[in-house]
Amino acid sequence: MAYSDFSLEDLESKFGIKNAKQSLFDKITPIQPSQRLIEDLELVTELSVRSEKAKSELIILPILLELRKINAKYFTIYSGDYLNVDDQLKGECDFILAKDVNSFTINYPIIQIVEAKKSDIDEGIKQCSAQLLGAKIFNENKGVHLEKLYGCSTTADDWQFLKLENNTIFVDNRKFYLGEVEELLGVFQIIIDYYKKVLI
Repeated sequence: MAYSDFSLEDLESKFGIKNAKQSLFDKITPIQPSQRLIEDLELVTELSVRSEKAKSELIILPILLELRKINAKYFTIYSGDYLNVDDQLKGECDFILAKDVNSFTINYPIIQIVEAKKSDIDEGIKQCSAQLLGAKIFNENKGVHLEKLYGCSTTADDWQFLKLENNTIFVDNRKFYLGEVEELLGVFQIIIDYYKKVLI
């Protein structure tokens, strides 16, 4: 079953994964974007960016590259790769951030990012939730047991974060917006800092 076919009800009935809303981030320290990212995002406002492909390439990827630069290449970015765990959890992932261990294949997924189909962030949350479970099992099959896994559903303009912990998907109460990119970078940094502590 492809990740995109899952509903939250499927995750609960098939895998016992419950869901709840929660405030995920208490104190966010905004991060000033580089001049390059500011210019890239300003340029996007002059273009007709409608397709998922265009949003991925022109908005989402530059933000992820900015985070990689800030974090001294701590993680690597996979785009459009498959994360196949078994017949029930498989499919293509929009973006996977994984600890950079200089491996050709995906190693230790830490953040799943889903481009919301047809700009429907709720649909993206369902798919991202399934991918988080897939990433958890993928990691465990490699002997990596992480207490928390984070994900994000985005339309490129709106961003909503998720966390898988103790067999529950927690969906953040708050949405973040491209217009507040400093806060958005700050949230990602909180997540990356968590992994820097637990994935040594």
